[in-house]
Amino acid sequence: MIKNQKIHFIAIGGSVMHNLAICLKLLDNQVTGSDDMFFNPSKSNLERHGLLPDSEGWQPDRVHSGLDFVILGMHAKNDNPELLKARELGLKIYSFPEFIHEVSKEKIRVVVAGSHGKTSITSMILHVLNKADKSFDYLVGAQLDGFETMVKISDAPVMVIEGDEYTTSPLDLTPKFLHYKHHFACITGIAWDHFNVFPTLDIYEEQFLKFINQTPEDGKVFYAEVDQALCKIVERAEPTKEQLIPYNVLESKIEDNQTIVLWKGEEIPLQVFGDHNLQNLNAARLLLNQIGISDTEFFQHIQSFTGASKRLELIGQNEKTTIYKDFAHAPSKLKATSEAVTKQFKNRKLTSVLELHTFSSLNKQFIHQYKDCYNLPEQAVIFINPEAVKAKKLEMISEQELISAFGRTDLRLFTSARELEDFILSQEWNNRNLLLMSSGNFGGLDIEKIKDTILQ
Repeated sequence: MIKNQKIHFIAIGGSVMHNLAICLKLLDNQVTGSDDMFFNPSKSNLERHGLLPDSEGWQPDRVHSGLDFVILGMHAKNDNPELLKARELGLKIYSFPEFIHEVSKEKIRVVVAGSHGKTSITSMILHVLNKADKSFDYLVGAQLDGFETMVKISDAPVMVIEGDEYTTSPLDLTPKFLHYKHHFACITGIAWDHFNVFPTLDIYEEQFLKFINQTPEDGKVFYAEVDQALCKIVERAEPTKEQLIPYNVLESKIEDNQTIVLWKGEEIPLQVFGDHNLQNLNAARLLLNQIGISDTEFFQHIQSFTGASKRLELIGQNEKTTIYKDFAHAPSKLKATSEAVTKQFKNRKLTSVLELHTFSSLNKQFIHQYKDCYNLPEQAVIFINPEAVKAKKLEMISEQELISAFGRTDLRLFTSARELEDFILSQEWNNRNLLLMSSGNFGGLDIEKIKDTILQ
């Protein structure tokens, strides 16, 4: 356990970084940090814990020889003045994945990996462990109900980690999940993402092969059997067949817009839905089995799981309309989420709004990966914030280019939050659902106003 240490965070404003900083302060460490900009919720969270710097920007004088170590975030650049000062002083510098491994060396590490569903599965595992009153540490990529921070470090025997494949830090282009050295893991599926650091699908897939090959002799990796690309990678992997175990979607039925799992003669009602979630549930079950949670305990506790933040999150509903918000932005996530809502509400039409916000999704060389992923909604809308395109130094994609890439002739493009709001509110919402999908904020779209107006 890390206690009574002097720790400085370079780029403290990130979602995981600021949560880790709060976690370490709560363990009686002296924590400082810097960043060049702060946004909520990290800004208010840091302020509440007395960790928000007096000013934005990099301050080399905050880095000194009295520090025990520095934790470096991905947002900082190689020439960051605080990083240069720390290296000049010979201070120990951790990326946050390296630090998480350092504090979990003596623990059983459960890592959830894959291009989609990581946060959902990790959240399911944490929910069940919490309900079962087990002692555990964790790192998850979203704020969860019932958990004060997204990171917990203690003397618990187990750590559950959401394993992101994105690069580690400016000093280390290794995927984060390769630092965690899992004992047990799952891979939810592979769909090419992070085009800016993995320029080809082969390079992207190779990272997952490296991840599988890290499995120790007494470890296991569970993988989604429905993913053919993943299955081919598993065939090339070094661990034995006994260590590499496929999983599928749990058997279920839908009654009155509720999904019910059918398990060994029992019917188990859920508060989440969609084949992707039923697949995620099975992965969570299998991983929990490895750390002492029986199937009976799992199904008892999972019934109260309402989902992770922004993962098919229920915004509001009445008898005729339900509104969801989802983090989906990659092609596989877009397809799975729109399919889930369409199947769950068979007698309702669906209007879906997708914000293209990431470097990959806004790149004309990548956009064709979305072909046929947006076919299910009755109305399919895309929003692009011109400021996001400008910030990423890319060229704006036209409506006609999107129609061609997505393979859908009735696709609508909006580049103004006000015009998008007007369009949404002009629709007829009798027996129609709304699905908002983005890793951004739709250029400041007033979702509360939209919800209240549609549902009143």
